[in-house]
Amino acid sequence: MSVSRLDFRLEATASGSRARAARFRTLHNEVLTPLFMPVGTQATVKAQLTQALEDSGSQILLANTYHLLLRPGPEVFDHVGGIHRFMSWPKSVLTDSGGFQIFSLPHARSMSEAGAVFQSYLDGRTILLSPEVSIGTQRSIGSDIMMVLDQCIPSTADLATARAAMDITHRWAARSLVARGESPQSLFGIVQGALFEELRRESAAALTAMPFDGFAIGGLAVGEGKSEREDTCEFTASLLPPDRPRYLMGVGTPLDILEAVHRGVDMFDCIIPTQVAQRGGAFTSRGFLQFRRGVYKLADEPLDPECGCPTCVRYSRAYLHHLTKTKETLGWQLLGQHNFYFYHRLMREIRQSILEDRFLALYHAKRAILQEDDLDNPVDRPKVKRKKSPPLQLGNYEVHTAFEGFASIRHVSSGEIMHSRNEPMDEARSLYIEQAYLSERVRVTDPAQAVEPLVIWDVGLGAAANVMAAIQCYEAEARLGPVRPMRIVSFENDLDSLRLAFRHAEKFTYLRHSGPAWILREGRWESKEFPGLSWELLEGDFLQSLDLAPVPPEVIFYDMFSSKTCWDQWTVELFRRLFAACKGRGAELFTYTCSTASRAAMLASGFHVARGRCSGEKQETTIAFTPEAWAGGYPARHEVLGADWLAKWRRSAAQFPASLPEAERGQLAALILGHPQFVPRQEG
Repeated sequence: MSVSRLDFRLEATASGSRARAARFRTLHNEVLTPLFMPVGTQATVKAQLTQALEDSGSQILLANTYHLLLRPGPEVFDHVGGIHRFMSWPKSVLTDSGGFQIFSLPHARSMSEAGAVFQSYLDGRTILLSPEVSIGTQRSIGSDIMMVLDQCIPSTADLATARAAMDITHRWAARSLVARGESPQSLFGIVQGALFEELRRESAAALTAMPFDGFAIGGLAVGEGKSEREDTCEFTASLLPPDRPRYLMGVGTPLDILEAVHRGVDMFDCIIPTQVAQRGGAFTSRGFLQFRRGVYKLADEPLDPECGCPTCVRYSRAYLHHLTKTKETLGWQLLGQHNFYFYHRLMREIRQSILEDRFLALYHAKRAILQEDDLDNPVDRPKVKRKKSPPLQLGNYEVHTAFEGFASIRHVSSGEIMHSRNEPMDEARSLYIEQAYLSERVRVTDPAQAVEPLVIWDVGLGAAANVMAAIQCYEAEARLGPVRPMRIVSFENDLDSLRLAFRHAEKFTYLRHSGPAWILREGRWESKEFPGLSWELLEGDFLQSLDLAPVPPEVIFYDMFSSKTCWDQWTVELFRRLFAACKGRGAELFTYTCSTASRAAMLASGFHVARGRCSGEKQETTIAFTPEAWAGGYPARHEVLGADWLAKWRRSAAQFPASLPEAERGQLAALILGHPQFVPRQEG
């Protein structure tokens, strides 16, 4: 292998174990392993001063490329001379690439060979995070250790999905090395392959053939069980070269770290020390303590009698209990400070035991204590008789829990999931509320001026995420100032999806509102707090209900199942009927699809069409306008389909909805080619 920029030196390996002690040198300091790295996502470890982190024994802090790319931005680091000066931190910094955040955050994102396309949670911009952008940002940040951009997937993914993600990770790794160039910063490759040994072996072989300065074990702590994680960690670590550091990403608890050191890992990071501190938790020599417990109200002893950290030396358990119960930030700070001292002391003890070849004895002793709760005040967990939960299925629908933890509704017979990749309310806000500029539409600048109600047609009510996002938006604006009335008309032929979600309101918390209950019971709801806000339901087939709608729409949320499941909801006939129902008003339609055939049907029906935001695996969605909306300037806010799309449409094997008879296709093609949206562009 090539010479490492880190000058890694292995000092000892424990007898009867794969545990290692080593040292290496970064651009800022010498690092002793095994070590734990506090997570400073946005150039700060939550509630901790950098001086306190240095005093606790921190050698490397971890920062997040994804978040720092968005704010403050690479230009700030270029201006101030890097992250060390920016955050006043004299020791090492490791930056992750942003791949895990793209996978885990609920904002719209999609993956392609080019990189990860995502929606900025700050201003809605669409950003491509490629290997080159990731490494370029990390070079501006000035971290000591950079990570390649990888495609992270659930560890429980099937073989084909895991292989595809691994292959693209390898190609991105090679591009990351090229992008690093001659920078003195170190760069780690990330071994992927989910829980498949053959993929892990293949990934390790491919990456260790490249000149990386260290290797990370990725794709764990994302869905697998504890034993699966430990077995995969041990197997993967055994494939990595002994003369490079090994980093297990995102793990974990003190016990998790002890187990991973035993299996040959050197470096760790996790948000747990600050996360549990925020909730009143502390790791101690007396087990895990939870300071929300009333038993500490009068406890005058120190937090941990065996710890010499500033928190334990100065403050009592009673005071820490008080700070936790009152939710004072100081409690979070003090408990977090102690947890870092605890983690770093544990790492020093582990290192020393390896150097003295007594790690196995320490491993067994620590294993026993690290999984205990408070030994001074044992937790007596009473047996709770659980209420029987309502069934997770109703009719043709069932509750689906995504890997990311959020719930959505799955259509059993087709397998389609409503909001499969993004949390329902996040997707509703991004695709329907924000793109429709709903906040702006409902505001009234001159209260003396009469205004018409804003009418929204919600086509495909489903579990009501789109409607509830609109209602929440309206209520928020109404609390700030004058608003125009808003009338929502929902169309749905099967209410079982909403009934099922409503029965599981603990999973679908947005339904904890008076509106859904009234809709299910009465088919209509009017807000008592905001008199101009109403919601009504037209139940039945959309084509039959369409003519019964009391008022034409200004905004249409078109969220039907796909053409594979409901082909009749994506036909030219339907969009013509919908276009006619707008009755010459300026109306906009928003939908999740980017299907060429569906866009062609909209264009042939008279709509103008633009690209919408990305969502889930789709790099773009669709927005349609009536000619009146087109003339009113709405398209200026969006990227209108142009000559490039028209050329793609000409080449497409699916130019029209499959249901369209062959005899009508020539006529529709002429309508599209002669559409006013394209004619000026062709003439120009």
